[in-house]
Amino acid sequence: MRKEKNVDDRTKARTRTVSWKDPVTSVEAARKLSGLEHLRRIRDGMTPNPPIAELLGFSLTKVELGEAVFEFDPAEYHYNPVGTVHGGVAATLLDSAMTCAVQTTCPAGTLCTTLEFKINFVRPIVEKTGHLRAEAKLIHGGSRIATAEARLVDGDGKIYAHATTTCLIFS
Repeated sequence: MRKEKNVDDRTKARTRTVSWKDPVTSVEAARKLSGLEHLRRIRDGMTPNPPIAELLGFSLTKVELGEAVFEFDPAEYHYNPVGTVHGGVAATLLDSAMTCAVQTTCPAGTLCTTLEFKINFVRPIVEKTGHLRAEAKLIHGGSRIATAEARLVDGDGKIYAHATTTCLIFS
């Protein structure tokens, strides 16, 4: 059972400490391995998580050719001034999943980056929402341009946001 916060608790500062490993290790691996191999190494803990994943508290849990899944638990530190998870957190999660879905198709020495994305927020996310998954799939994998889509869902499949992206593929 969750304890209600009293008025004194609401005035106390909260803290959160974030630690990460040097991202150069991951960048160097990304240049030598195929996208799929690189992302599997991150998923399996053989290559460090990118700092953004540590900062926001999300993790890559599934990666297959043309697919990527990130998971996270909404927390108070994700809140905006009106008491819901900031849309930028959901956008970052979906962007990460979609870009990784594209990256799974890239051969060694080839990377990708987001050119643009569109997001639709369907319902608010709060701490009580619970565990969420950003499930992304490749739509089109070209040699220079690729597209993907993703959905942010809870354990029952209820959608909180969905998005599409266009990525640039480069050497």
